[in-house]
Amino acid sequence: PLIWLELQDCAGCTEAISRSQSPSLVNLVLDKIAVDYQETLMAAAGAQAEEAKRASMAKHRGQYVLVVEGSPAVGEDGAYCTIGGRSNVDLLREAADGALAVIATGNCAAFGGLPGARPNPTGACGVSEIVKDRPVVNIPGCPAIPEVTTGTIAYVLVTGGLPKTDSLLRPVTFYGHTIHDHCLRRPFYEAGRFAESFDAKGAREGWCLYKLGCKGPTTYNACSSLKWMQGLSFPVQSGHPCLGCSEPRFWDGGGFYEGQSAPLLSPTAAAAGIA
Repeated sequence: PLIWLELQDCAGCTEAISRSQSPSLVNLVLDKIAVDYQETLMAAAGAQAEEAKRASMAKHRGQYVLVVEGSPAVGEDGAYCTIGGRSNVDLLREAADGALAVIATGNCAAFGGLPGARPNPTGACGVSEIVKDRPVVNIPGCPAIPEVTTGTIAYVLVTGGLPKTDSLLRPVTFYGHTIHDHCLRRPFYEAGRFAESFDAKGAREGWCLYKLGCKGPTTYNACSSLKWMQGLSFPVQSGHPCLGCSEPRFWDGGGFYEGQSAPLLSPTAAAAGIA
């Protein structure tokens, strides 16, 4: 059984997971798991939906997986986000108390995301800042790569445990390398060829987007290897710099389209004296 809470969110991670290919959401829902509560996907609403959640949590205590999408809002005692007249923080703590494991999907649930950007009026934070007595796995991204979310859910189902994680509680399998490590534009980076503007010839020919603000060298995620839409593409391949959306407080990092004054040169480029 799976309980999926939506707190301060745009439902982008729900939209993303509906496009997961391996495993697909249809396969998971029909063959592997029982989605007992998911506001966007379930047919029930209102009191009927809330009763279904309560019944599932009581029946499957200690056995269900709790997925959280969206950031908890602790400001004003949780008044900025209420569901069924109850504080989002109370609902999160209640659901986490009986969960086998907690999966925070999306940057909002993992680190606070956009709601947590300065000045953060709602007191948005990551799930792990509230849930301290249950194992938590973070699946950051804006939105999270669907196969990373479904893959993590599948891992818990198959093994009964949690995957190995890094210091930010992200699964090492998916967050063990930077976007830059497997980027198809990396050869141009190695050669010191950087696009100076989006309409420049270099940009059209696939040169590195580092000077246009790409955060690929410092962002850990599987975008450049797993990609999106059955491996079709990912932002950098499509000509847009990586925004670093799987890192904490990426909204406050600034410079989405402002490159570094001195690119992180590879040994090859440095040896060749390329600036």
